[in-house]
Amino acid sequence: MATDSAPRETTINLRAPSAQRALIDQAAQAQGKSRTVFMLEAAYEKAQEVLLDRTVFALDAKRFARFTRILSAPVKSNAALNRLLSKRPPWEA
Repeated sequence: MATDSAPRETTINLRAPSAQRALIDQAAQAQGKSRTVFMLEAAYEKAQEVLLDRTVFALDAKRFARFTRILSAPVKSNAALNRLLSKRPPWEA
């Protein structure tokens, strides 16, 4: 995602009801962001979510059975996994 200091390359114009604009402004202010930055971040995150949720793959019965066996198998311990699991998640910091 482009940062607030990244050069602007294009314009996006929106029309919105005043109640929606007021709510967006209130949320942006609560996060210490401009309306533009708040809206761009929100739209960018939603776009990523929509596109990632659309990732689909198809498997025949044999490959699906193998796939589910792999997913169900116990995780083999390794140093990198142990380091990752020992870290405190960012949302708990």
